[in-house]
Amino acid sequence: MASIAEYYAGKNVLITGGTGFMGKVLVEKLLRSCPEVKALFLLVRPKAGQSMQQRVSDMMKCKLFDRVREDNPDFHQKIVAVSSELTQPGLAISPEDVERLNACVNIVFHCAATIRFDEPLKHALQLNVLATQQLLGLAHQMQHLEAFIHISTAYANCNRKYIDEVIYPPPVEPKKLIELLEWMDDGIVRDITPRLIGDRPNTYTYTKALAEYVVQQEQGKLNIGIVRPSIVGASWQEPFPGWIDNFNGPSGVFIAAGKGILRTMRANNDAVADLIPVDVVINLTLAAGWHTAVHRPKTSLVYNCTTGGINPFRWGEIEHHVMSSFKRNPLDQAFRRPNANITSNYLINQYWVLVSHKFPALLYDLFLRLTGQKPQMMRIFNRLHKAINLLEYFSRQDWEWNSENMNMLMNQLTPEDRKTFNFDVRQLNWPEYIENYCIGTKKYVLNEDMSDIPAARQHLRKLRNIRYTFNTLLVVFIWRVFIARSQMARNIWYFVVSLCFKFLSYFRASSTLTN
Repeated sequence: MASIAEYYAGKNVLITGGTGFMGKVLVEKLLRSCPEVKALFLLVRPKAGQSMQQRVSDMMKCKLFDRVREDNPDFHQKIVAVSSELTQPGLAISPEDVERLNACVNIVFHCAATIRFDEPLKHALQLNVLATQQLLGLAHQMQHLEAFIHISTAYANCNRKYIDEVIYPPPVEPKKLIELLEWMDDGIVRDITPRLIGDRPNTYTYTKALAEYVVQQEQGKLNIGIVRPSIVGASWQEPFPGWIDNFNGPSGVFIAAGKGILRTMRANNDAVADLIPVDVVINLTLAAGWHTAVHRPKTSLVYNCTTGGINPFRWGEIEHHVMSSFKRNPLDQAFRRPNANITSNYLINQYWVLVSHKFPALLYDLFLRLTGQKPQMMRIFNRLHKAINLLEYFSRQDWEWNSENMNMLMNQLTPEDRKTFNFDVRQLNWPEYIENYCIGTKKYVLNEDMSDIPAARQHLRKLRNIRYTFNTLLVVFIWRVFIARSQMARNIWYFVVSLCFKFLSYFRASSTLTN
């Protein structure tokens, strides 16, 4: 049987979401570990004033592709950008490009989706469900298609505590929902969204569940596989440890904690934080593409790509290691020393939000106003609180996922493929991974120079001294106020001072006798 790299040799691969976080890693891994792949077709739309060619060109200049660039400086010749817009009819692909894709594509990896938790339902439905539907329609026309791999999420069925590797019945018939929302005003849709999504926390998980059902309907006509990653984080090993390029999910929380902005977060210390490194997800995805094409399972296989049931790591442990890491490798110009705490108690959390977030933000903004600068800290904290509130649902509870298909797939691989396309999370060392993750946010997201760490440490020491001085002055001030107003406070003060004096006198007398 052909190895994974041998299977992809000479193949044409279509990738949606190729310029996104996971898409980039997928493109890089294919080019590096399957060097004989023929061509990678990326569906790309113009964005922020950039053409699709500019976006792909900028992507290929990314540090992520350094290893590929060393092995093959002409790797960009294998990447073909195809103009597309997922929210438009026919995905806005030109007839010429449709004809070209239909004639040559062998494997489709559908990674594109909106991952915003607070996305309006109509837009989330367009990107996550309708676009998937249209891509499946295009796949039906592909004359040499061997596998269609859909990237979902492990939280598509987060309203269940135990999640098996099956497609669950959808909360509503997707076709009926699409027809309903077509004529509805956006305001009405916004008002009924909470009732539509029911016991799911957001439109993202809701529409991803619908998309899975849409994909399943085609399993008799296409060779389909579905990969369900949990919370996707920085790379574990490839192309180098700790690579990350965005503030999404835990990355933004880690950075806020490292900068000393985040001091409290509502979560369950004992709940499993189901982080999954991005390279683990991509290795599993490529292996799933190989298995789907070569073995052609009778029904669509679902792969729960999670760590909680295999190598669990809890939120309390993450908090400890993140704080330790940022104290060893601090971020530049931190607002305060890293010192965040996790609590599951709502009242305690609100107290610390007031004391450690809002009050310092107001003071700092007042200072900025007095110095003629634009206030910004309260706005930063408001954005942080909004992001944390969206994550609370996932940080306060845990789930149990079945991962039999992932284990089965691992057993199908040759020893060499297990090394090259490693997705065995039992080998993952969490403290080392979190350390690399934190360093990765510093190097690749904030673009800070590691040579500046001594200066950053000096800055933390300065902040520590300022904090100690402020706390001491505050205690002395409060105590003096009490002494001035209370005879009892003065008596306690005189008693403590006399006790200290007696202790020092005894210590000096003992030292004299000993000498």
